[in-house]
Amino acid sequence: MKKSRYIYGVLCIVMVALLWGCGTKNGEDDTTGLPRKQETEKAQDTEEEAAGSGVVFEAQDMEGNGVSQDVFSKSRLTMVNVWATYCNPCLKEMPSLGELAGEYDGADFQLIGVVSDVMEGQEGEALGQAADLIEETGASYPHLLLNESLYFGLLADVTAVPTTFFIDQNGVVLDVVVGAMDKEAWKEKIDGLLENL
Repeated sequence: MKKSRYIYGVLCIVMVALLWGCGTKNGEDDTTGLPRKQETEKAQDTEEEAAGSGVVFEAQDMEGNGVSQDVFSKSRLTMVNVWATYCNPCLKEMPSLGELAGEYDGADFQLIGVVSDVMEGQEGEALGQAADLIEETGASYPHLLLNESLYFGLLADVTAVPTTFFIDQNGVVLDVVVGAMDKEAWKEKIDGLLENL
């Protein structure tokens, strides 16, 4: 029990430290807080490490339902958008993501959010704030809560939010995008990946 609490505490601290990148400083990208060159390198490193191996995890959604990597088999392409309640670029793009989620046939494309700063099992204000933001932004697609399995299964190399993974129905990461984009740019990315599947 003590070891489990220790791991949970360390995981919380690591995620907060890694995801603190949502801000702007001189010479940095306005959506991630990372220098532009480093942002591209990080995305490429994450993509290369994940390529060829399927993502494996067990998590819970906002309603407490269990979700695993089996969710990827429901669509040819899954977009996993990692966001945080404090991240303005994340929140700014969520209405467009909500629209995109409803514009595709579910057998072809699905969208899943990951609330990176709300831990599974956490109740009260943090969970309520995340739920309110999801409703306010019209992001009415499933959202997962952070846990150890999801962190080590997919998010270990995430250094800034938003970070978005594109995953095929076998759980293989096809592409990683660090930073926010507008609806048309996301649509172009989704359509291009679907064409190649």
